Amino acid sequence: MIIPSYSLPSSFFINIKVTCSSQKTKLPIARERLTLCSCGRRHFIEAATTTALLPLKPSSSSELLSDYTRVHPPRPNWYEEFYASVMNSSMDSYEAEIAVYKSQIFGNLRGNAEKVLEIGIGTGPNLKYYANDPNIQVFGVDPNIKMEKYAQAAAVATGLPLTNFKFLQAVGEAIPLRDESVDAVVGTLVLCSVKDVGMTLQEVKRVLKPSGLYVFVEHVAAKDGTLLKFWQSVLDPIQQIVADGCHLTRESGKDISEAGFSGLEVGNVYLSNASLINPHVYGIACK
Repeated sequence: MIIPSYSLPSSFFINIKVTCSSQKTKLPIARERLTLCSCGRRHFIEAATTTALLPLKPSSSSELLSDYTRVHPPRPNWYEEFYASVMNSSMDSYEAEIAVYKSQIFGNLRGNAEKVLEIGIGTGPNLKYYANDPNIQVFGVDPNIKMEKYAQAAAVATGLPLTNFKFLQAVGEAIPLRDESVDAVVGTLVLCSVKDVGMTLQEVKRVLKPSGLYVFVEHVAAKDGTLLKFWQSVLDPIQQIVADGCHLTRESGKDISEAGFSGLEVGNVYLSNASLINPHVYGIACK
């Protein structure tokens, strides 16, 4: 697909700034550009068995299968493997550029989160920011089971023992964890491709403990009336096909702000060379 080029303005703003109890969050105030997010990361429902040591939500196998196929229809194994491989090999430049922002927001998890759920964990690029605490336990959720081996390799590379890491094949609309069971939820490039954004955010709130943190990075629709928004609207159906369900015109920042979190700090930035995938919102919400 040929993507038109644009001269995009660099911008940054803080919409809302609220702290969660004694936890304080801070976003970097900078006028920088980042690179393209060729995203399509999706989300989750469990296919794993429960154990007494894990805060998994009890559910019958038939219910799990029904929820999973309803939200995420089965895809051929070759496609899942191909997509996982592409995500593992094609995101280095994006991750290098966005590292400054991720480092700031993920830094708030240190010392504040022992049980972390990452929705749409994919190949595990975020683990290096928060999984180096020896006491941390991470649950990684993704509908693509082929992501598991890459996520496990990323966990090992960051020093996270596999005994402290659990991959769950699941969707964000039906997270297979108990109510108030995790200290933090991580989601990057996720809400663009879930089937139901509102339901996913309610699930995020459900599994978070009181005052728990939701750390996010998402791309959103451009401003109405702009040339960029026009092309996003025209090419959105194609994007969903070639980028594993990714939508170009979602307003995930607005969805997060309206989801009922008690506190929210969010920034907005245009990314250099990102073409249609602009702008980005990133920040922290508190239950």
